[in-house]
Parts: sequence; C-alpha cells; structure tokens
Amino acid sequence: MSLNCDKYQELAAFLDELRTNVTTDKLNTNQLRLNLTHLQTFFLQQIIPLVDANSQEQSYKTEISKQLRLLEVDIMFLQAARHSTTSQSRLKTIEERIDKLSGYCQAIIQPLADK
Repeated sequence: MSLNCDKYQELAAFLDELRTNVTTDKLNTNQLRLNLTHLQTFFLQQIIPLVDANSQEQSYKTEISKQLRLLEVDIMFLQAARHSTTSQSRLKTIEERIDKLSGYCQAIIQPLADK
C-alpha cells in the first residue's frame, strides 16, 4: 500500500471523528473547532507535500483544500447561530461537507487499492 493511500486513510479517519462529534447529542462547538484545526494541520503537513500519482489526485487534493476552508466557515456560522433551527441547518451543511470530503478521500484510496 502506498504512502499516499495511508495518508488519505488517516485523513478519512479524522473526518469520521469529526462527523462523530457533529452528530453527538451534546454538541461542543469548541471541540469541533479543535478537531477542524487538527484536520487542517494534518492536511497541510502530511497531504499537501505528497507527490501526486496523477492529475486526478491533484484535482482531488485541490478540492479537499477548498472544502476544508468552507468547512471552517460553516463551523464559524454554527458557532454564531442563535436559534435551534439555524443550528440544525448549519449542522446538516457541515455533515454534507464532511460526506463530500470523505468521498474525495475514498476516490483517491480506491483506485490506489485496486492496483
């Protein structure tokens, strides 16, 4: 298994952990913020420096970077939400973004696993 595949699997595991914190009954936005910071740091230090196997992988890496920035904005909006309905809407958006990020990781991991 390649180093790239291992790193993307770690990223997917961090995303699963973030999803667990988002879907918990006792939501802690400060903890979400910490998880996101950890996720972003991992991405910058471990994923960005990887040499891409192909242009498709580079495209996914670019998309992941963009989605992580948007996830940061979503979490800031969640922290600012004052009404329950707004919070629920923000949580749904965050979950969808995490799903999209996980999908990108899987798209990179699967072709590498098939080789």
